[in-house]
Amino acid sequence: MSTRILSLTVVLVASTFALASCGNTIRGMGRDTANTVNATQQAGQDVGNAAK
Repeated sequence: MSTRILSLTVVLVASTFALASCGNTIRGMGRDTANTVNATQQAGQDVGNAAK
């Protein structure tokens, strides 16, 4: 019985770490995407200002 509880605890802890890692990766990708959009918009504004 105690082996089953220990196994279940290990699985739950491992699952928690895996889900936390996925959350951090998704959050980081969102920030990278936002930075890319901002840089692209700024480059477009710079080109527009240079054409004036």
